[in-house]
Amino acid sequence: MTETDAAVLDSRPTKIMYVAEATAHGGRDGYVTSQDGQLELKVAMPPELGGDGDGTNPEQLFAAGYSSCFHNALVLVGRREGFDLTGSTVATKVGIGPNKQRGYGLAVALSVSLPVLDQDIASKLVDAAHQVCPYSNATRGNIEVTILLG
Repeated sequence: MTETDAAVLDSRPTKIMYVAEATAHGGRDGYVTSQDGQLELKVAMPPELGGDGDGTNPEQLFAAGYSSCFHNALVLVGRREGFDLTGSTVATKVGIGPNKQRGYGLAVALSVSLPVLDQDIASKLVDAAHQVCPYSNATRGNIEVTILLG
C-alpha cells in the first residue's frame, strides 16, 4: 500500500466536534442512558435470541443510528450536487449471528428510497454518501454492508 492509498483509506477524524456518551446498566437485560438525559431505554434480548423482547436492543439502536447518519450524508451530498432529496428515506436492517471465531458478527442492509431521482443519479449519490457517512467509514472492511436502491 502506498502512502497515497493509506491517506485515502484513513477515515479517522482530524478534529473531534462532538462526543456522545452513553452507559449500559445490566447489558442486554437492563437499560441504557445518555449523559445528557435524552436517552433512557430498557434493553432486552429479542425473542429470536432467547429473550422476552420487552425493550429495545443494541441492534435496533445501531440500525436507528446508521439509518439516520446515512440519510444525513445522502442529503448532504445531494445538496452539494444541487438535488432536493425531500421524500427520501433510508431503512436499515442489522442482523446478528455467530461468526467463525466463536464470537458474534453483524451484517447491515441499507434500503435507500430516492423516488424523484433518475436511477443513475440516485446511484451516484448513494455511492458518495457511503464514502461520507461516519457509520459507513467505521464499518467498511469490518462487516458486510449491502445497499439496496429502490
